[in-house]
Amino acid sequence: MVSALRGGDHAHVVPPVGTDGEAGDLAPAAVRVLGADALLPGLLSRTPPDPAELAVFRKAFEAYPPRADAAPTVRWSHWAMARTLRRADPSSAEAPDEPDTAWLDGATWQVLTHQLAVLAPLALPGEDCAVSRLAEGRPVDVARGFVRAVRRRDWRQAAGAGRWLTLLPGVPETVGLDAGLDFVELMGGQDPLVALQVQAARRMRTGARG
Repeated sequence: MVSALRGGDHAHVVPPVGTDGEAGDLAPAAVRVLGADALLPGLLSRTPPDPAELAVFRKAFEAYPPRADAAPTVRWSHWAMARTLRRADPSSAEAPDEPDTAWLDGATWQVLTHQLAVLAPLALPGEDCAVSRLAEGRPVDVARGFVRAVRRRDWRQAAGAGRWLTLLPGVPETVGLDAGLDFVELMGGQDPLVALQVQAARRMRTGARG
């Protein structure tokens, strides 16, 4: 995945269902962990998805719907997958209505940053939703959260917050986002989710489209 974001030549970001034995059978579960980011390289480069990868993504979306008592982040993650599926395949059914953001109303900057980091797959250029609008209204709080995560060595949260900061207006220049992302990658880049978020942030920060 990270190599694909860097422009590497990989035939499949995720293995097709039914191939490579157990790996293929577990592919939908792996995609569900990544959520909408499973198709991120193609979305950022505006490249049509591989049909096999799209089939795995669709299977994961259909196989793991949120339960009635699911946490807001789980509902939003599923919604993000629906939006991505619709974008990758316009013949797909319309994305469901957005979940609400009531659980973030009045959230402290610490809680906000944590929740946004979990929902980093929603941070995409040119994509609008209630969560992104809420983040746009609190760039200083997200910046504070990014710095705090770095100081606490919480690399996953720092990487997710950094991805949001690449898109938000009004981010203080004193944050030093480029250097901060380099440091997060250096210290936490052995974690594949950290590496994914940092590379996504770089792609979006430079406006790369393949």
